[in-house]
Order: sequence, then C-alpha cells, then structure tokens
Amino acid sequence: MLGACHERVERMLALLARLQQHLLAQGCDDAARQAARDVMRYFDLAAPLHHQDEEMHVFPPLLAGPDPALRALVQRLLQDHREMEAAWPLARSVLQAVSDNPAADWMPLAPAGTEALNRFAALYVRHLADEDDLAYPAAQAVLTADALQAMSQDMMQRRGVPARKQERCPAA
Repeated sequence: MLGACHERVERMLALLARLQQHLLAQGCDDAARQAARDVMRYFDLAAPLHHQDEEMHVFPPLLAGPDPALRALVQRLLQDHREMEAAWPLARSVLQAVSDNPAADWMPLAPAGTEALNRFAALYVRHLADEDDLAYPAAQAVLTADALQAMSQDMMQRRGVPARKQERCPAA
C-alpha cells in the first residue's frame, strides 16, 4: 500500500507539472481547474495519511535499530514531512486560485506562484527515492508478518476501507 501511495504521489506531481505547462500554453480552462482540484484533493487528504502511516509504522523500528546512518535518514525523512506540510498551504493557495478563476479573468501565474508549486514538488523527489530505495526495504527486513498485518489493518481502518476476510487453514 505504501508503494502504491508513492505511485500516486508521482502521478500527482506529474499532473502538477503538466498543469503548469497547460496554464502557460492554454491558460486557465476547465481542464486546468479540474487538474488543480485533483492535486489539491490528493495532497489535502491522502498525502497526510501516508505520512502518518510512515511515522506510525515504518519509521519507529528504524529509529530503534542499530544503524546510525538509517536513523539519520529517518530523521531527515521526518524533517521532510514537516517541510512538505509547511510548503503545502502556499502551493495550495496557488492551486485554489487556478481552481476558482474564471477563464476570462486568467492572468498567468506570478513567478512566486510558480516557485511555490516547484518548491513543493521538489521536496518530494529525493524523499520518495530515499524511502523506496532505503527506508522501505530496511523496514521490511525488520518488521514481522504480524506487524505488517497490523500496519495494513490500521491503514485500511483509518481510510475507512473494510477489512478483507482472510481465509485461514485450520490448525492441523
């Protein structure tokens, strides 16, 4: 589920880049307004839950582990989360302006608006790679099957996803 979340983050960041190009080439139209709403919805709802998942389930065993380089990485990943949270309101305000703007009133994004969107997207680039390449494999190596199952159940519960019935073989 965490890997799937990263794929969605990457899709939303690609949509954000395409939106900026679209605004330059086509201006603010219905497609631009919908793209802005889609990006806002993802980073308003799903991204915070994803960060919570990592902070509750993935990072603690790594922080408790013996590898100082891994602990330093997790500390930086936690700091990244704080920076993303701090950068989001400004980026969101730019997207909200796109979403709310009638085409007839459209003025190209000011340099500060473009910078806010680019800065927000840039925060994710190294972060995603470090989680995918280092943190997730390290966590998977130390988490037990029961811990992974509990993590999955918690993630589904917090998202309102019904738990799947698991078929178990009777004890022999």
